[in-house]
Amino acid sequence: MDQTTTLADRRVIRVSGEDPRGFLQGLVTADTAALTPTTPAWSALLSPQGKALFDFILWVEGDAVLIDAEGAQADALVRRLSMYRLRRSIDFVVTDIAVHWSPTGDAGVPDPRLAALGNRWLGPASAPATGWPAHCLSLGVTEGVGELGNGETLWLECNAGELNGVSYTKGCYVGQENTARMHHRSKVNRRLVVAPLGEPTDRTRAVYAELGLMIEHRRVDALGNALIPDWLAAALAVAE
Repeated sequence: MDQTTTLADRRVIRVSGEDPRGFLQGLVTADTAALTPTTPAWSALLSPQGKALFDFILWVEGDAVLIDAEGAQADALVRRLSMYRLRRSIDFVVTDIAVHWSPTGDAGVPDPRLAALGNRWLGPASAPATGWPAHCLSLGVTEGVGELGNGETLWLECNAGELNGVSYTKGCYVGQENTARMHHRSKVNRRLVVAPLGEPTDRTRAVYAELGLMIEHRRVDALGNALIPDWLAAALAVAE
């Protein structure tokens, strides 16, 4: 099996103690009750206004929940979650567990956002994977603070509805009110999109010169030369 699978820029946070699923259920966008060892979930912690602060993938490990998070943001995410702990006995540990990815093969489970992203799993570190950013962006999928922003982009504008990043039936969580209102009104006026590299503007979130690509926050009526993968095309067609 190919051992060059570790996503070196990811860290895994273990949340344990007094009902970690219940603790996270009232905070994050995914339904933690639906997690199983083979069904992780893409999720986020939002601002009260419904804007993305951190995105991550949730896994279960016995009674604990594992957060597959952007490595550079792991400590900040722990601090933010700790604000909601109050008197509850909840522990957060940034572990040495590695996140693995492969675009093909039988290891792991399909990425919860989009099966075409490949398979993902947790385990001891191996050699760093190559090709993840290009593969992810080729499918129009954005992630991390550098692309989504920190408190700048509404979660549904990050394409969370189309990429399984939000439950509309789980009940309350931080930022739920505005997110639910946008969903029920079918009113997502802007989208984060991948586009061919051009002159950066005030809409530009990230530039990948080596890939000839950029991330922009564009109005849906002015997507221009943005890459429109099938999953996004279907959402835009429904909204028309």
